[in-house]
Amino acid sequence: MNQFGTLFRVSVFGESHGPMIGVTLDGVPSGISLTKEDFAADIARRKPGAKGTTPRVETDEPIIVSGVFNDRTTGAPLTILFENNNTRSKDYEKLREFPRPGHADFVASKKFKGFEDYRGGGHFSGRLTVLLVAAGVVAKKICHGVEIKGHIVEIAGEKDPEKGLQKAIDQKDSVGGIVECVVRNLPLGLGEPFFDSVESQLAHAAFAIPAIKGVEFGAGFAAARMFGVDHNDSILDDSGTTQTNHAGGIVGGISNGNDLIYRVAVKPTSSTPKEQQTLNVKSNQVENFSVKGRHDLCIALRVPVVLEATTAFVLADLLLQSKARN
Repeated sequence: MNQFGTLFRVSVFGESHGPMIGVTLDGVPSGISLTKEDFAADIARRKPGAKGTTPRVETDEPIIVSGVFNDRTTGAPLTILFENNNTRSKDYEKLREFPRPGHADFVASKKFKGFEDYRGGGHFSGRLTVLLVAAGVVAKKICHGVEIKGHIVEIAGEKDPEKGLQKAIDQKDSVGGIVECVVRNLPLGLGEPFFDSVESQLAHAAFAIPAIKGVEFGAGFAAARMFGVDHNDSILDDSGTTQTNHAGGIVGGISNGNDLIYRVAVKPTSSTPKEQQTLNVKSNQVENFSVKGRHDLCIALRVPVVLEATTAFVLADLLLQSKARN
């Protein structure tokens, strides 16, 4: 459903063009310093406005309505709201007839029998990733001392993001990309195999980010083309330091004390200005159409901080579980 986590639980709610969206965090330890200013840096990193991103810009000022008193977390559920003020719902009226290929429009309408809020993608919109970022800000405080950094590896197959983005501009189309997350100073021994292994939880959370189509850890799919002696990471000391890191810091579903490294594949934004074909659900005929409105040419540009956030709340949950066991 719309909840994730065991001890540190994340619940999201709202739609892209509704009055507001929100996130509730349960299991936040009491006494953590938290103010609105703590959210500013990461929320700014997610905001559009740069080349290739949507012209829709929201203020994204967090409204903390519970779980904080005198700038400290209380231990009660922490709820944060974000208002939606810069909406243009009329842009989506025509899309009711033309569900966008690659988007949730069609399947959402079928699943919810036509009662879903389709404006701006509704509950399936990338707008809701600001809630993940907010959860990540709190989670990073729980992961004190652990460094979590996301960065772009490539855009449209190009190592230079500007060059890859120019491909989209030249083609008047959208493009995808690859984003990597590196975690340093992570304790050895996190993870709850079988089903709550570190990889399982990180992949589960990453796939909640709209547009993620693939996840790989360490050497990833390249491991399928390696010999065992080449892929195995030689252990050098009792702390678990390895000579190489093809495992990406996880062995047997458990963190091994080395850098945790994984990557996600981000598909091209489905809302492309390029003319394409899709079913007109009103006429029941396949027709030509193009998407109007305000959309990202490359959603991957805004994913690094979101991936950091999902990584943070997964690791916060695993750290709390480890602390409870010990």
